[in-house]
Amino acid sequence: MSTINLSIGEQALLEVYAASNAASGAGLPPEATGEFDQRWGDVAAEPRGVDYIEADAGGVPAMWLRPAGAAAGRVLLCLHGGGFVGGSMYSHRRLYAHVAKRTGVPALVIDYRLLPAHPHPAAAEDTASAYRWLVAEGYDPQHIAAVGDSAGGGLALGLAITARPAPAAVVGLSPWTDMTLSAESMDINRATDVLFGGEKPMDLDGMVDLVLGGAGRDRRDPRVSPLHGDLTVLPPTYIQVSGAEMLLDDARRMAEAAPAVVHLDVVEGQQHTFQMAAGRSPIADAAIARIAAWLRERLGVEGA
Repeated sequence: MSTINLSIGEQALLEVYAASNAASGAGLPPEATGEFDQRWGDVAAEPRGVDYIEADAGGVPAMWLRPAGAAAGRVLLCLHGGGFVGGSMYSHRRLYAHVAKRTGVPALVIDYRLLPAHPHPAAAEDTASAYRWLVAEGYDPQHIAAVGDSAGGGLALGLAITARPAPAAVVGLSPWTDMTLSAESMDINRATDVLFGGEKPMDLDGMVDLVLGGAGRDRRDPRVSPLHGDLTVLPPTYIQVSGAEMLLDDARRMAEAAPAVVHLDVVEGQQHTFQMAAGRSPIADAAIARIAAWLRERLGVEGA
C-alpha cells in the first residue's frame, strides 16, 4: 500500500498495524501484543451526538452507543475485533458509534472474555448471552443486526447461523471466518497486509491453537469458524473487506458459499478493518455509509 496521499486516518491505522506486527515478531506474550489493539480506538474521530452508557448485558459487560434521535426498537449487537486476545468495547466504541449514527439506531458493544485466560467457547458464549439478553429485554430478533470486525465478524456470523431465532441481518468487516487458515489469500496477500503479513508474518496458526485452547481442537466449529457452518440458515449478510488483506478469501468464500444472502463489498487499496479510521478517512466513511444504508433497509428504519 502506497503511503502517498493517504488520509490522516489511513496513515494512523498503518502505524498502529505496523506496531502490532512488530510486537508479534518480537515474541511478546499475547497479553502484551493485545495491548497494541487498544490503540485502534485512537484512529477514529470522536463522533458527535452519541451518548455512551455502560451496561450489564446478561452478565456480559457492555456499552450502549445511543445516537441522538435514534430509532426505537432497533439495535446493533457489536462484536469487536482483536484476535480474541485484544480489543474491547472501549477500543471500538468510536467505530461502532459511527456505524450506529449513520444507521440511526442504538448499538450495544460487548466486552466478551479474552485470551489467554478464556479460550473458546468463552467469546461465543458471551456473544450468545448478550443476544439472548437483548431478546429478553423486548427486542424483536427481526430488529436486531449482529455487526463485527475481524474476530468479532466471525462471532457475528457464528451467532447468526447457530442462534434460534437468528438476528435479522449480519455485517462482517474483514471477518475471520475460517480457522483452518486454508485460504489462498493468506499467502497471496502476505506482502500487502501490514498487520498480519510482511517480512515477519504473525503466527496465525499458533493464534488459532490459543483461541481453541490447544492444538488438535476442532478448527471448524461454526461459532468461530462460520465458513464451515450451515450457511443455508444465514440471514441477509453484508461483508466488507480489503482487496489487499490476508483475510480476503475468508470473505470471498462466504459469498461464494451463500450467494443468495451475502453481499460482498471488496475495497481495493486498503488494510484490514480499514473502517477503524472512520471520521478521518473518506474511504472509511463512504464504506460505513454503504453499510448503514443496507442496515436501515434490513431493519426497517425510516429514511432508508
